Amino acid sequence: MRKILVVGAGQSGLQIALGLQSQGYEVTLMSNRTADEIRTGRVMSTQCMFHTALQHERDLQLNFWESQAPKIEGLGVSVAAPGSWAEGPAARAIDWLGRLDGYAQSIDQRVKMAGWMETFAQRGGQLVIHGAAVGDLDYFSRTYDLVLVAAGKGELVQMFARDPERSPYSEPQRALAVSYVHGLGPRPEHPDTEGVRCNLVPGVGELFVMPCLTTSGRADILFWEGIPGGPLDVFNGVKDPAEHLSLTLELMERYVPWEYARATKVELTDAGGTLAGRYAPTVRNPIGRLPGGGLVLGVADVVVANDPITGQGSNSASKCAAAYLSSIVERGDKPFDEEWMRATFDRYWATAQHVTKWTNAMLAPPPEHILNLIGAAGELQPVADRFANGFNDPADFENFFYDPEKTQAYLVEVSGTGAA
Repeated sequence: MRKILVVGAGQSGLQIALGLQSQGYEVTLMSNRTADEIRTGRVMSTQCMFHTALQHERDLQLNFWESQAPKIEGLGVSVAAPGSWAEGPAARAIDWLGRLDGYAQSIDQRVKMAGWMETFAQRGGQLVIHGAAVGDLDYFSRTYDLVLVAAGKGELVQMFARDPERSPYSEPQRALAVSYVHGLGPRPEHPDTEGVRCNLVPGVGELFVMPCLTTSGRADILFWEGIPGGPLDVFNGVKDPAEHLSLTLELMERYVPWEYARATKVELTDAGGTLAGRYAPTVRNPIGRLPGGGLVLGVADVVVANDPITGQGSNSASKCAAAYLSSIVERGDKPFDEEWMRATFDRYWATAQHVTKWTNAMLAPPPEHILNLIGAAGELQPVADRFANGFNDPADFENFFYDPEKTQAYLVEVSGTGAA
């Protein structure tokens, strides 16, 4: 059977490796950390995954924690009244909850990746703990039929040139700060519905709150996205987890007091339960050329890295893995040449392009018709539900989100009147 090397043990790399393994391929997986090092390390993501991405895991029978993780059945949006925080805590101008057609889940990647890696090894896969460099891949490209690069950081990413036509931003658009906590109270408006809450603070940034399963059981994630240079951009250089959480709560008290009210008793889940950073959203050329002439194919956020403002990272990784897995199996014994690599990426880009367009739009100040749409969702439940389900299928935003005329026509249709 054909030999394939997967470099990187994240959502996409492990999903591909386990999928190929189940099809009888000879798979080697390279990771720069052991399963135990991942499990006891720092959180890596917020990883809320929606129905389609979760189904790809179910199709491979990798949904090991589905019965344990909270089922996220709704997605809510709150908007702070612009400038209302100038004299004290912000006031809320908009608040609604959209219902998801299929539930979402967030499973701490420390739990999932460590478990999947151990499963891969238990099933006979060759697991190599080594931080791969370009020189390593130059050698391996001659001994494997295909090399997939799914390690989204470090030297290897530099092999894949930035695609300027698909990458409108050259600088980070948000400063990111994550805290995993125990002790968050229920939302008084929707006490019986587990949901993701998107809190928008115009001109300042966003706070996302979501339930998850972590190494110590059920928890919640508090995730600030701050406009660089603004009042939320204060986490750079903060090393102490307690200070990180304290800053998170101080900002919540001022900018999203309705969330702070249920967070007064929270504690970090563990010493590794915080994360801060920033990166520029970037789409790259999917094919990397090695010094010896060999080619490697980039996977998921190696080649399409979006800002997490739309919560699509793990979803895109799962969808990319599913698309690549199908392309590899369909290829049979034919060579994994440059033409095939390009077509394989294009197959993924057919869905990823909608994520990139939507995410980049959400990073910019919203135009009037988007503000009208978000406002209307508070009055029209079908609008709230459709917006929420767009997180599962971002392609649907083409039909009612970007174009003011389409937005207006949709709102007229839903409201059943001659005017929105």
